Amino acid sequence: MTAHNTNWDNEHFFHPWEGMETLGQNDRAYIEGGEGIYVRNDRGERLMDGPAGMWCVQVGYGREEIADAMADQARQLAYFSPFNNTSSISTRFAHEIARRAPGDLNNVFFTTGGSTAVDTAIRFVHFRNNLMGRPEKKIIISRQKAYHGSTYLAASVSGKERDRLWLDKADHLSHFLPNVNPLHRSDGQSIDAFLDEKIADLENAILTLGADKVAAFIAEPILASGGVIVPPKGYHKRCLEVCHRHDVLYISDEVVTAFGRLGHWFASEDVFGIQPDIITCAKGMTSGYVPMGAAIVSDRLIADLTGMGATFSNGYTYSGHPVSAAAGLKSMEIIERDGLLEHVQALSPLFQERLSSLQDIDIVVDTRGMGFMGCVECSADGSKDALLDQDYAIGALIDEECQKRGLLVRPLINMCVTSPPLIMSADQINQMFDILETGIKTAADRRGA
Repeated sequence: MTAHNTNWDNEHFFHPWEGMETLGQNDRAYIEGGEGIYVRNDRGERLMDGPAGMWCVQVGYGREEIADAMADQARQLAYFSPFNNTSSISTRFAHEIARRAPGDLNNVFFTTGGSTAVDTAIRFVHFRNNLMGRPEKKIIISRQKAYHGSTYLAASVSGKERDRLWLDKADHLSHFLPNVNPLHRSDGQSIDAFLDEKIADLENAILTLGADKVAAFIAEPILASGGVIVPPKGYHKRCLEVCHRHDVLYISDEVVTAFGRLGHWFASEDVFGIQPDIITCAKGMTSGYVPMGAAIVSDRLIADLTGMGATFSNGYTYSGHPVSAAAGLKSMEIIERDGLLEHVQALSPLFQERLSSLQDIDIVVDTRGMGFMGCVECSADGSKDALLDQDYAIGALIDEECQKRGLLVRPLINMCVTSPPLIMSADQINQMFDILETGIKTAADRRGA
């Protein structure tokens, strides 16, 4: 393989979330290999992958059996047109997903990733309402800090405010509720009172906008890219009750939480006690080895449309791609064979205990998480209201100090996110949090230097 030219990245690779002020001037690490929970850069340095890529490398790097399954499938059949034909490998994967999904969510629409899964879910909701004679019932309710993707509709229902500054969105189709992060509840407000307020946010929005105008509520079980925000206990169940009381569909965006991140195939029912109308998923479907996503739709919604003379004109060239399906089936097999769901359940208490212990560091504002997901929110002055440029600076310092010590973290401004491969051992969890603790403390010492 030809060695890379160090200028090619800046000259030709236009990256996601590329900052225009530093365009062509970045000094990014080249990640060139991986094994287990570690990646290797072009200098041969081994780094523990704290974010598992982007929440996705469930079974770890270097799984020869996944590579072999992909190669074997590519040799046998590299592609088929999902518009006109089907394939046994893809139909098998759809079956295996459906039998693990909650309730009657049996209809698996394959997409290219999480964003297109969310777009598909929203388009299906709109399609259904059109066919049922409700063309005005189109608004999707979401939350501040929610992230659902970067395709047009998915971005339109994403509520991270700085992601919404410069790009156009379908604002007439979206409505945002206030932040559901308990950290930002009013002084003296109890968690129970905060929960009541958040449920009232949803019901009041439906009543104000009009139930005849609101099509669905979309929610991540845990708001991942928003900073691993864990809503108060009972939140999702009560939201679902509100939605169904007003004939509003519930879309559970499990792009991050599905396929083992919380120790279950899907978190909606097993962790949060709800059966959504639609689930979106991606990331862990294939352990990140190849792109794939899905929108999983309930039988009840499909039954409403069966026999109608209409076509759901939504799809992708690579829907149900056979190589992706092979990777997904093999990843699923590994998760079950190696007991990784049970492993995550067994080690989550240690993970969350080590996460919580970082609360004692003076620049740490909050720690929160669940399963193999965690966030340490820091602040240059130890408050919730530090200036944005100060928050960026402290996040960059922590990232730098952790990488020096062999750990990749995902800095989201002032938040350090961890979501490691599900194979991480107890010793490795302790090592990861030891490095993170040292990195934060060192960054705190350096902040005024």
